[in-house]
Amino acid sequence: MSSFTTSRRQFVTTGLAAMAGLSVPDSVFARKPGAADKIRIGLIGTGSRGSGLATLIKDIPELALVACCDVIPENLQKGMSLAEKGARAYTDYRKLLEDKSLDAVIIATPLYLHYPMAVDALKAGKHIYLEKSMTYDIPQAIDLVKKVRSSGLVFQIGYQYRYYGLYHRVKEIINQNWLGKITHFECQYNRNSNWRFPVNDPKQERAVNWRMYREYCGGPLSELCAHEIDVVNYLLDSHPLKVVGLGGINYWKDGRDTYDNIRTVYDYPNGVKASVTSVLSNAYNGYSIRILGDKATVEILRDKAYIYPETTNNAKGVVDGVSGATLALTTQGKGVELAFGKPGEESLEPTVYALQDFVNCIKTKKKPISNVETGRDGSIAIHMGNAAADTESVQVWKPEYSA
Repeated sequence: MSSFTTSRRQFVTTGLAAMAGLSVPDSVFARKPGAADKIRIGLIGTGSRGSGLATLIKDIPELALVACCDVIPENLQKGMSLAEKGARAYTDYRKLLEDKSLDAVIIATPLYLHYPMAVDALKAGKHIYLEKSMTYDIPQAIDLVKKVRSSGLVFQIGYQYRYYGLYHRVKEIINQNWLGKITHFECQYNRNSNWRFPVNDPKQERAVNWRMYREYCGGPLSELCAHEIDVVNYLLDSHPLKVVGLGGINYWKDGRDTYDNIRTVYDYPNGVKASVTSVLSNAYNGYSIRILGDKATVEILRDKAYIYPETTNNAKGVVDGVSGATLALTTQGKGVELAFGKPGEESLEPTVYALQDFVNCIKTKKKPISNVETGRDGSIAIHMGNAAADTESVQVWKPEYSA
């Protein structure tokens, strides 16, 4: 990886060479991390998300960040400032992968690089923590499942909410039928900004602001709403069957070609509908997920959730005009904050729990909760949503997606 301005075709061509005979090199077994041995990590991509991960790694005793790679000097410098003393710096991720002392890599690069880098890391025998969403398109998602299954390596996707006690608690009350029959999810991830980062060198505008361009990602659906799509999949233990959507560039007319607003509706088994929305011109309520049941509603915010019972002390079927009007206005009960976790237990940043599980999976050879199959389902749902908006047609889940 010599520069982010290199074309996607060049990356894919160099990254996919000799893929057909994927196997795990003997070097992966040369170092077997034990209980008292730190897992040596190489971080590929040290921008805002990558440096955030590096900061968290410093407080996880079982991990040692010993190599960083980025093509933007400021990013690489930031990553190295958070790494272990004596860590190595790279501008070519393939050189980092040649380091046989590394046990695992974290890939936190733009979406279009996820697949080729993950494939190369598998070939190099590295365990992988890959940031969401998993792949740039559907064929990549299907192919990566096959490669991970044959690798024998730990492969985790950075959907950290699958590891967060708040969502475990929500799943628990769903299973205990607190909400009754669930019919709808209402998901949104809104911002009021152009979503751009400042650029010191105009030549690096697309490298820094890759989220604005379809060549590099899927826009708000892949970079913001991906988490919420994965949460719905997790809570329902399923994937969508079909989706419709509308999107556009109606506010930030600044040369971008990814949507600045998108609204999709996913259809899940048993008729459950999930609306997934992102608007970049209004931040009201920001991030939220509402789960609508006939007994109660749960509203999930960043680090807390509230349950709103449906009022049942008014008899249904009242035909009196006054009573009927009163019933219609008072069916929503008072919200109560949903407790989660053990009393006195510290609630950490959700990504910490995800990284801790990555450590555990490497040491015990367990399959991560957020794995290549769940990552595939999320990526396919994202691509279906964008295709539905692009074509203004219904996109349907195909049988081969679940192979």
